[in-house]
Amino acid sequence: MDRVAALPDGGLITALLLAGRRPGVDALAATRGETLKALIPVAGTPMVARVVATLLATPAIGAIRVMTQDVDPIAAVLPADARIAYLRSGDGIARSIAAALASGAAPFPLFVTTADHALLTPATIAAFLRGAGDADVAVGMVERRIVEARFPQTRRTWLRFRGGDWSGANLFWFAGPAALPVIETWASVEQDRKKGWKLIAKFGVGLLLRALTRTITIHDAVAQAGRRLGAAVRIVGLADPLAAVDVDKLADLELAEAGLEGRA
Repeated sequence: MDRVAALPDGGLITALLLAGRRPGVDALAATRGETLKALIPVAGTPMVARVVATLLATPAIGAIRVMTQDVDPIAAVLPADARIAYLRSGDGIARSIAAALASGAAPFPLFVTTADHALLTPATIAAFLRGAGDADVAVGMVERRIVEARFPQTRRTWLRFRGGDWSGANLFWFAGPAALPVIETWASVEQDRKKGWKLIAKFGVGLLLRALTRTITIHDAVAQAGRRLGAAVRIVGLADPLAAVDVDKLADLELAEAGLEGRA
């Protein structure tokens, strides 16, 4: 039996929804007359409200913690549901997650996603949790061929490894305390979140060279890196191309709306 099926309290887990903002004016939000990206309407509904509705509809999730610097405007577009509570964002995503875990406000086991994941579905969350299994840490990703089969014109940041190129799906699983060193390492390179090689470089020149020369799969690379931190780390490859679509730029917003409206 996998870890998700064996959880206490009826198998329910806590979901941490990252709905914070970076310093300065958000250019994408400004194009829609908003100050916060999480409040941008996607096909008429604020994207953060779309993701919360998905989390509420996912049977495995028992509690939702929305992390943001701007609680009042975010709470104003979300339902008054006892399962939802709010946490203040701190200095950086990884450090904020670590603080929430340390305080007990968002306890292990913890599922993490982002407010700009407007196309996320309960089925994709369920597939990710099944794939996480007994891992200490799991990261959802989608292979390039799957994304481009549905969206041939999309432009994404690809991590290139032997056997395929991958895009992040903004889905994370932290099962217990063994995940903490992984989160700490993430915090140390968070400013370079789009440069996966900088994270890999933390685990030695040999692993970095194998990644750069594409002589190792992404699954083996993260597993090796995790072992050096004493954690079982797993990549969960997802079959849903929508899982790779987060709304970071205008083209993403247009793609998300086209997908929701059946035009893409």
